[in-house]
Amino acid sequence: MSTQLLSANHAAALSATLAARANRKGKGFVSGVYPITPSTECMEYLCNQKIEKGRVVRVESEHSAMGVCIGGSAAGARSFTATSSNGLAYMVENCIAAANLRLPIVMSVANRTLGPPWNIWADQGDALLLRDAGLIQFFCASNQEVFDTVLSAFRLAEEARVMMPVMVSMEGFILSHNVAPVEVPPQALVDDFLPLTDIPHRLESVPHTLGQMEQPHQTECHRFQHHTAMLGAPGVYDEIRRDFEILFGRALAGAIVPYRAEDADTLIVSMGTMGITAEAVVDALREAGARVGSLRVRLFRPLPVDAIAAVFAGKKRIAVLDRNIGLGLGGVLWSDIRALADPGAVVQNYLTGLGGGDVRPEHIAKIVSDITARQASGAPMLMEAV
Repeated sequence: MSTQLLSANHAAALSATLAARANRKGKGFVSGVYPITPSTECMEYLCNQKIEKGRVVRVESEHSAMGVCIGGSAAGARSFTATSSNGLAYMVENCIAAANLRLPIVMSVANRTLGPPWNIWADQGDALLLRDAGLIQFFCASNQEVFDTVLSAFRLAEEARVMMPVMVSMEGFILSHNVAPVEVPPQALVDDFLPLTDIPHRLESVPHTLGQMEQPHQTECHRFQHHTAMLGAPGVYDEIRRDFEILFGRALAGAIVPYRAEDADTLIVSMGTMGITAEAVVDALREAGARVGSLRVRLFRPLPVDAIAAVFAGKKRIAVLDRNIGLGLGGVLWSDIRALADPGAVVQNYLTGLGGGDVRPEHIAKIVSDITARQASGAPMLMEAV
């Protein structure tokens, strides 16, 4: 195991490179790439790597980038791409196609605000465009998590019980461009961790089609099969976590990350890097005698409902922080999890960091002060970040 200084973009690309090489005795690797800030460095890094059996294809648009991945995956290859913001929006049609065709493509997304007006800073709204499209979605909080999650995403996506695309999100610039130490396993261990890609419905010698016309009942059956497979994905991911720790000697982060939550009466819930800041606030408030805890949601689709509800049990106040907004309703995470709290609990939504503003410890401390004073939940609040 070596330690390298990597940005999250480079960590994702290196992880994909190791996964690509691990399939050299199989049907190889295919990647379609098109640059967009702040994910461009991921593609540049990938383009400069030597991959024994495979190809990184530079195309003319994000739509075509996913099209190349669909073609490669349909032929049985391991496949990866990266994008961000409006590039992901342009890719949506083919992302839905990849999901519905049950192709195990892994995609890194550097979260960035959708425009216009143009804003290149972090906002999770781009990834959340696809929250109900049939892709598994992870949100990471560190460069190491990005590396580990991309690597494990290939194993999860290609598992016969799952067989669907996986999106691994990192916040633009906050993670994508910041450099941190990342533990990188040798190729031999990655080879042991990742079986050769085997896509049962790949286009090969036996003639058949992908994406044909369907009757309504066929679509119903396929959607239900997809839904059932997605519901089973957290259990498969737990199996992968066990193998990851045995092989690499360190833990792979779970679907949710509770922090000092067991005896807390107030809980701060978030996705991405805000969760790391929340943990620092929890430590400070604990020293002052406050019973505060944190819960970071890493796996957003499928949403680990039972695990979240178990952490919520007994909590009197739950502050849900969203670096996104479902216009006309409120934060996307809050809207999905508010019903999981105990009856009578105060579950308050705080919209913060929209458009990339810094979410600092003092901002989260202010949120805790606000929810502590509340007797009932109110409408989602916009909390200004710097």
